[in-house]
Amino acid sequence: MLWICLPTALLFLLRLPCFPGQNGGENEESTDIISVCEGETISITCSIKGSENEVGTYLTTSIQPVNVVYVSKQNTSYILPALANRTKYSKEGSNLRITLHNVQESDSNIYQCSTYVKNKSYHKKLFGKTTIVVVKGKPSGIVQQAPLYANPQQGQSVSITCALKIWHEDEGVYLLKTHMHPEPVLYVSSQNTSTVFPAFANRLAYTKEGGKIMITLHNLWRNDSDIYVCAGVVKNSSFLSVSRSGTMMLIKEGEKTDCKKSSWLIYVLIAVVTLLFSALICCTLYHVDMKKYFQNKPLNTVYEDMSYSVRQHTLQTTNAYSIDN
Repeated sequence: MLWICLPTALLFLLRLPCFPGQNGGENEESTDIISVCEGETISITCSIKGSENEVGTYLTTSIQPVNVVYVSKQNTSYILPALANRTKYSKEGSNLRITLHNVQESDSNIYQCSTYVKNKSYHKKLFGKTTIVVVKGKPSGIVQQAPLYANPQQGQSVSITCALKIWHEDEGVYLLKTHMHPEPVLYVSSQNTSTVFPAFANRLAYTKEGGKIMITLHNLWRNDSDIYVCAGVVKNSSFLSVSRSGTMMLIKEGEKTDCKKSSWLIYVLIAVVTLLFSALICCTLYHVDMKKYFQNKPLNTVYEDMSYSVRQHTLQTTNAYSIDN
């Protein structure tokens, strides 16, 4: 059993730093995916309308439909006898939480929440959230899947092959993301009609030949990293037939490499610009006479010619030896 669940833990550890926080709120029109190993416990949450006209809330299966749990507004309840010793429920505000313990492979199914309300003289059924439960048990070989592992670069494509051993008895095949961002990816019916879910709208192509479906996922990005599981709806079976291995896909973040390359390019450009600027300064200084910038300039001082003043205030004596002409 450990080898079945080990890829989940490995993928979680590899992707832990990269995934943003997820909103745990319930969206009635969404489809949840729960993927576990046999023996574990799961919980499915259905919304309670809380209106005066509400009659009760159901949890039913879509493959060979049966009522699993019914809880009325007066809190009377019904639990499918085959699951009675493993199923509990509780009301939590506006939610009905249904817990299934010790899950088995036969619990793999598509579960649908619904509420009945009074509408004059009849009851109206309102559909709520859908939950696809995948329980991995011992290999049965009904559904085969390849490859086991893919490590593409961001923006590249990957092909996943789902093959049903008893394809002539299938009613449809799902491809599901089951762990990090659980959601359905594709459903292909036996009549080759398909539903591509929003996560891969305009990014998915497939071909079908007999019981083999090749699904190509294009333009992959970081949040596409997950474990992808093929699940088949087989005639006269009350549960989903699931690939035990799945495909572990881990997307390489190419933009980080590009970022490093860009950083090195910026450093080189800065260095080149610095060298050119230094060379320009050196060339300018070489051609300019620097003496006029560095020579000592005369102080701005006014010098008075004292010779005239001295001569002016000095008594002149006649030269005794001079002879007047």
